Amino acid sequence: MADRFEEMRVLVAVVSGGGFAAGADRLGVAKSAVSRRIHELEDRLGARLFDRTTRRVQLTETGRDFHDRALELLAGLDDAEEAASSASGELRGRIRVAAPVSFTAHCLAPAVGQFLERHPAVTLSIDTDDRKVDLVRDGFDVAIRIARLPDSSLVARRLATIRHVCVASPALLERYGMPQEPEYLSRFPGVTYSNVDEATYWKFDGDVLPSVTSRIQFGNGDAIREAAIAGLGVAVLPTFIAHDAVRRGALRIVLANHMRPPIAMHALHPSMRNQTARTRAFIDFLVDAFGSEPFWDHDLFGGSMASQSR
Repeated sequence: MADRFEEMRVLVAVVSGGGFAAGADRLGVAKSAVSRRIHELEDRLGARLFDRTTRRVQLTETGRDFHDRALELLAGLDDAEEAASSASGELRGRIRVAAPVSFTAHCLAPAVGQFLERHPAVTLSIDTDDRKVDLVRDGFDVAIRIARLPDSSLVARRLATIRHVCVASPALLERYGMPQEPEYLSRFPGVTYSNVDEATYWKFDGDVLPSVTSRIQFGNGDAIREAAIAGLGVAVLPTFIAHDAVRRGALRIVLANHMRPPIAMHALHPSMRNQTARTRAFIDFLVDAFGSEPFWDHDLFGGSMASQSR
């Protein structure tokens, strides 16, 4: 039975990774070992679980059904193990987290040490990707998402308020002048975020949408910040990315009175029925760590933001 559970874990890793090589990386084993396990599983079941081409690996209809049931069985095993171990009062096991790249680097990674100290038998596996993931299909326990959330079957818990600022380098402002209204940005070159539609990226309070010529795009907020520091253009960044560069004078905030309303950062997880005690503890920790006025906004604005709505 243990081998069968291991086969399920291998299959789930291949699906969540999007291929045999990525699945092997997630498991920390050789790709050949993963391929062998999947072949053995297909032989035992007498069914093909994956359609394989030179470019991609995709579940068959039978494979999708088996994968969905494997997720349920693995979750049940996880719950049973946790229930047995919790009798000692100690949380244990792995928590898989999906989180944005820059937020992880600036905020999450420095904070999680406290959680691990409190729960030494728990391990964290944090995947950084700014694109949305499917929590159930990809096997994540928690996803941290900065966006206005559509209706879904996932449960969301608010973690923090995320504010954005429009920033430019001192040299760029010396060249083009200090903008007084958003429309003035049409004179500026821009640096944009490739994962967000430009109409959303450049939208200011009152749905004002200046016509900015974007000279370069990045799929990562830190890269946008560095390009703005280098004077390649004006940019719109979350304050947790911009705050240090603004504090040391490498960037200046412009149009502060015209920024669009803040949005919330949430922790998303599947339904409460499937939530483990360690996942609940981790989300509680995130709320405690980031739920009050975030340190990055305090750095920029002092206590002036505390009275604004969260």
